[in-house]
Amino acid sequence: MIAQRDLARAISAVENGHGSFAQAAATLPETARTAPAYVVGITGPPGAGKSTVVDRLIENFRSAGETVAVIAVDPSSPFTGGAVLGDRVRMQRHAGDRGVFIRSMASREAGGGLAPTAQEAVRLVERAGFDVVLVETVGVGQVELEVVSVADTIVVVTVPALGDGVQTIKAGLTEIADVFVVNMADRPGANRTAVDLTHMVRESGRETPVLQTIASEGQGVDALFAALQSARGGATNAARAVRFEVLRAVRDRAARSALAKLDEPAARAIFASLAAHACTRRQATDALFELFFTGG
Repeated sequence: MIAQRDLARAISAVENGHGSFAQAAATLPETARTAPAYVVGITGPPGAGKSTVVDRLIENFRSAGETVAVIAVDPSSPFTGGAVLGDRVRMQRHAGDRGVFIRSMASREAGGGLAPTAQEAVRLVERAGFDVVLVETVGVGQVELEVVSVADTIVVVTVPALGDGVQTIKAGLTEIADVFVVNMADRPGANRTAVDLTHMVRESGRETPVLQTIASEGQGVDALFAALQSARGGATNAARAVRFEVLRAVRDRAARSALAKLDEPAARAIFASLAAHACTRRQATDALFELFFTGG
């Protein structure tokens, strides 16, 4: 196993822009692997207990003889821009275990629940020889789905008493979940939340387990671990991840192209007409679309 200090330095170099991924990876000797690391994304609304679930899963994977790396994305500090480090503090009891590596990364105001360089961090810990990588996102809403781009299996954690808990997650996270977890299942409404999720899964035509846990006490975590091991041997998230990456690249390229066209003389003329009240907003929008899509 590569020294954790060297791995931490390599991740910091990428995170802080001190060189490329290739340069950071070159500082780590590549370990002999018989299989790629198993990457599990843990996501869901704020306050769902994701860190506690991750903490318990570390125990299960370590008991199975596997090394575990955790990439925990924390909200950025409004003062320093760095990670608040809440996740690392909560998992401190694993600090003396050389088979566990825990790294908090600042979200740095990035959308999607992940840090901008989280994908590179996952690749670095895989190169370092870890068997399992647990990626915990910032508490996310309905459409922040960046975890799709890094994980083989995605666990969506929610809890009862979040108002309409199912409504909180259904718009986007339902589509990417491989396992649903209703955590804090000793709270009122847990069974109702689990039933609602089960109905939603059936309507979507997917076979997605819906489990209940009390992670703070370790209850139900063994069933979650079994579900992850079962998913590990099945179809991977690769096609979904590639689809997500392609759509994001196309979207970003289209946005850059549109911004460039908005600065061209023909577009500026349309904006000048709008400012002079020579056309309506609708007419200006239609004219810009005509300019973008037909060159007219």
